[in-house]
Amino acid sequence: MGAVTDLTTALLDPILAADPAGPRITYYDDATGERIELSAVTLANWAAKTANLLSDEFALMPGARVSVLLPAHWQTAAVLLGAWWAGLEVTLDADPDADAALVTIDRLDDVADVPEVAVLSLDAFGRPVPDLPVGITDYATGVRVHGDQFRPTGTGAATLDGRSVDDVLAAARAAAAAGNVTGSDRVLSTRSWTTPDELIAGLVSVLAVGASLVQVNNPDADAIERRVGAEKVTVRFGG
Repeated sequence: MGAVTDLTTALLDPILAADPAGPRITYYDDATGERIELSAVTLANWAAKTANLLSDEFALMPGARVSVLLPAHWQTAAVLLGAWWAGLEVTLDADPDADAALVTIDRLDDVADVPEVAVLSLDAFGRPVPDLPVGITDYATGVRVHGDQFRPTGTGAATLDGRSVDDVLAAARAAAAAGNVTGSDRVLSTRSWTTPDELIAGLVSVLAVGASLVQVNNPDADAIERRVGAEKVTVRFGG
C-alpha cells in the first residue's frame, strides 16, 4: 500500500470503489423533520466543491489551517472531507491563527481575526445566509459554482488538531473496533462532533471501516425507535 496523501482519499476511495451509489450518510433533524441522504458519489462531489472553494477561492495550500465551527451535519461532513482533500489541517476551536474558517452565523464573532471566512446556513434547500458583512463568503452560494472533481496535491504534517493522517486513521479504526462496527453496518448516531475525539468516534470511524451513518440531531425518542427498523440500523451510538 502506498503512502496516504490525505485523509479524504483514505476514507473515500475504498467506499467509492465498493459501493458508490448506496447510502453513505443519512441525516435527520427531528426538530425540523429534515431528512437528507447522500451516496458516496454525492458526498465526494460536495467534498470536491468544498476543496475547490478552499484552494481556488481562498487560495489555501496544503498545510494551511482551517477552523471548522459547525454541528454534526451532512454539510459539515462535506466541509471536513473537502478541507482534508485540500491537504488542510482542521481545528475544531476558534483559532485566531487559522488561515480560514467555516462557521455558522452565531460563531462569526469567534473568527473575527481570521482572514477568510465562509458562513453556512445549513439550510436543507441551500438558502444563503442573509445580510452577511462585506468580505464574508456565503458557503451555499460560493460552493455551488465550483467543480465537483478535485485532484489532491498533498497534505501537511497534521490533519486534525495536530494529529497526522495516520494518527487519525488509527484512532478511527480503534473506535470502530471498540463499537463493533464493520463495513456491513448501518450506524445510527446522536453524537456531537465538537472535539477531535468526538469527531473521530462519531464520523471518521464509520467511514474508515466502510460502514454507513444515520446521523440524528435533536432526537425524538419515539422517532428514533421507528427509524432503527426503517433505516435497517445495526449499531447505535449515543441513543
